[in-house]
Amino acid sequence: LSLRGLTKAYPGVVANDDVSFDIRVGEIHALLGENGAGTSTLVKMIYGLVKPDRGAMTLAGAPYDPAEPKAARASGVSMVFQHFSLFEALSVAENVALGMENPPKTRDLAQQIRDVSEAYGLPLDPFRVVGTLSAGERQRVEIIRCLLQKPRLFIMDEPTSVLTPAEADELLGMVRGLTTSGALTCLMISHTFREVTAFADAVSVLRRGEHVCGGTAG
Repeated sequence: LSLRGLTKAYPGVVANDDVSFDIRVGEIHALLGENGAGTSTLVKMIYGLVKPDRGAMTLAGAPYDPAEPKAARASGVSMVFQHFSLFEALSVAENVALGMENPPKTRDLAQQIRDVSEAYGLPLDPFRVVGTLSAGERQRVEIIRCLLQKPRLFIMDEPTSVLTPAEADELLGMVRGLTTSGALTCLMISHTFREVTAFADAVSVLRRGEHVCGGTAG
């Protein structure tokens, strides 16, 4: 994904000001910035939730300008948000189905969830009630829901903010495994330098809406 001059302003504040950087295939690219730096606005533009005022994006060399998240997903871009969007009284499979435009029958979807969870090392029972899951397991539900869409670019907005350090390391280790083959690329908002140096390949830093620096992590 290539970003060139992305700018987004709201009354009284410029959320993103001429942001430009590249995300390479198969890497974990960390996006760092304090609260209000513009990281969330930037990923929302990439996911089609917010329309840039100026600038352009290309995905795999082709112009990329999603009008809505549905268009982003159709282009191979998925996103896991910071706060879970799950119904505790429903099962894992039922929650996953709610995030799909044309969900298959429950039995078939349950098998797909098992297949994906086993393939990516994310063990999860599709018939478990979400209210009985730990925070780490709930994060797996959100991730599997995205992986079922077979994305090329996987966006994670502060994925470890509600996890213990052990759960965070497990999650990011799993993401590291997903990107190793080059089939998946991850853009991750993080506020934790330890996670960035341990798991990210590259980093971009935003401050007051501007891209102030970037390069290899570590």
